Amino acid sequence: MVTVMREDDLVPRQRSRLPLMCAVVLGILALGFSFLLDSDRYTERVGLIAFCFMLETSLYSMCLFAEEWIFHLKQRYHGQIRRIVEACFNGHVLLGMFVISLMLKLGGVSFSYVHLSTISLKCAVYLFSKSLSVLGPAPAEISEICEVRKMNVAHGLAWSFYFGYLKFVLPDLDEKVRNFNATRMRLSSPRLHILLPLNAAAPNKPEDEDNHVVFHENLPELQLNRAGVRQRSYKNSVYKITGQNNETYYCALEYATPLQTLYMMSQDRDAGFGEKERKEQVLLFYRTLSQILENDLDCRNRFRLVLINDEHTGEPHYLSREIIQHLTQQEGEIHMNPIQENLVHPLPEDRVMRDVYGAAGEDQMSSDPTLMFSIPQSLRSEPVETTDNYGQ
Repeated sequence: MVTVMREDDLVPRQRSRLPLMCAVVLGILALGFSFLLDSDRYTERVGLIAFCFMLETSLYSMCLFAEEWIFHLKQRYHGQIRRIVEACFNGHVLLGMFVISLMLKLGGVSFSYVHLSTISLKCAVYLFSKSLSVLGPAPAEISEICEVRKMNVAHGLAWSFYFGYLKFVLPDLDEKVRNFNATRMRLSSPRLHILLPLNAAAPNKPEDEDNHVVFHENLPELQLNRAGVRQRSYKNSVYKITGQNNETYYCALEYATPLQTLYMMSQDRDAGFGEKERKEQVLLFYRTLSQILENDLDCRNRFRLVLINDEHTGEPHYLSREIIQHLTQQEGEIHMNPIQENLVHPLPEDRVMRDVYGAAGEDQMSSDPTLMFSIPQSLRSEPVETTDNYGQ
């Protein structure tokens, strides 16, 4: 389960379709305004402008085709020209240009020298603007494309973290915590707490950030054969967290190791990865990873993502305070898939019967609400008639 303080202030939401809706509304208003100003041969002018736009797009696609065909035919497309055509040309644009030209022809519209000159000028302006990146996508559009198509660095790191580690570590966490609680001590939370600092600086030891977070011991190991490595070991560490009033908590926690990759990329000039991009990728990593894990029923309710705001790096015990806030918040949550030894305490049979039927002389309406269980019955038992008129 994912519950992070200040999530609305830090984690960006997925982009909506508001720009598309606004563009449609503004386009309709522009068409109506143009019609009011000059309604003579309105349909003809709309068709010519639409034809110009599609012709301009097709001409630029021909420029892309020249690049791909001359320099990348073998390496990128394995000598298949059809794949170059699919990569450079938009089939809807070509079809629309053909349909519009056919409609103009059937409507009796002939391309005069004035029309051809206008079309030529429009194509020239478009091609020059495209070459100078005047008509290039805005940064917000590029960001949306990368997020929708899962092309960001954060997407790849989140999926790699899931398939390479969390997918088989989290489902096994229940058994490891159960064994740990039975032989040693009871953890304050059965979940794996994954720390995500916004500055992506993940130290090797949490003690280096906060001396109130101290390593205690490791949970039982998980050994798997992975990618040619026999009996590869996976361990989760239990830490002791001390609060301001000397109260102690124990939980399994670790930093998200892919954040180290983001941090090192931001320190390498060749990666072209600045501090601003790094923070955006950390937040996108958090959002992507939370969605992946929530959609996996074997991982849900077995993790906790903890965002660490780098604005508080000057506070010596900010990390321990943040973890304790998450631990105390979990105490009031309803767990859909709890660990029985930790979170569910079965009641004795007499306690169950007393909760169901009530103690003698006790007013049921005034008593505190209790958890009620029905007595298990066999599915093969014979039906019993309980109506008042039975036997009459």
